[in-house]
Amino acid sequence: MKKITMYTLSTCPWCKKAKSFFDEKHIPYEYIDYDKASKEVQEEIRNECKARGENISFPFVIIGDSVVVGYNPEKFMKLLES
Repeated sequence: MKKITMYTLSTCPWCKKAKSFFDEKHIPYEYIDYDKASKEVQEEIRNECKARGENISFPFVIIGDSVVVGYNPEKFMKLLES
């Protein structure tokens, strides 16, 4: 199974939907709530997003080597199945 990492905001409804999507399908993932992270971790997240060619936006979902910005369950599944 591909590793899934999400950068989220604790108050973002779309971020909550993304977490629920993976929870309901019993797909393990890791996440960091950007707004609750230290300034150092926030900077690391911003740098990673830039390195992947994306502006920071939430949810920022990394599935394997691919990125999905926003809540997009169809794309999540396509990347998990490939």
